[in-house]
Amino acid sequence: MGVSRWERGAQEPPSHSYIELGNLAGDPQCWYFWGRAGLRAEDLMRVIPKLGNRTSQRSAIDFQIAHAGSAGKKTRTPPLVAIPLLKVAVASHGGRGHSSTLLQDAPIESMIAAPKDWCPNPESTFCLRVTGDSMKPLIYDGYILTVDSSQTDPSELNDKVVIAWNKEVGVIVSRLQHYDHTEVLQPENKDYESIVLNNRNKWKILAKVLWWVGNAP
Repeated sequence: MGVSRWERGAQEPPSHSYIELGNLAGDPQCWYFWGRAGLRAEDLMRVIPKLGNRTSQRSAIDFQIAHAGSAGKKTRTPPLVAIPLLKVAVASHGGRGHSSTLLQDAPIESMIAAPKDWCPNPESTFCLRVTGDSMKPLIYDGYILTVDSSQTDPSELNDKVVIAWNKEVGVIVSRLQHYDHTEVLQPENKDYESIVLNNRNKWKILAKVLWWVGNAP
């Protein structure tokens, strides 16, 4: 009866059932189930270091460098890093985003080259695409965010744009604000409501947003 309720969407499996389902599924499907249980890849790699060999490997990418405005002069090529653009939807307030906390295990849409100085932790840096407009006029629908999943401590992210996760709505982008003893996810667009973080709604900070790119208006 319990499985029937899960299949009909009437009830969601408890966390321990998601973990068991992941154990049964094996790699790579296990990461989806473990993510639904609220487990993060970084946490798993701390207790099982060998998992890092699978999640951190990236293929070498050759980039063609365009020297705009160089007029044929030889210029020094800055060090670049390859950042994967994942097939992950990051929602605005009121929307529904990617369901798993294991973002870096999502399929890769393409690769983006960026200066190494822009990515303090390249091994935990990846790109995500935004849906929705709760972060206007700072971040618009369709913008690409570059995030660092090694920066997750809320005490160090006051007034920073972050990626947050909740089991009910998945992954969203917002600004983390501290007010006395209260933490709030605050949208830039005043048409949307803020979200107070507490033990009841169980939000998690998954990454700090480093920078973003988008089409000019």
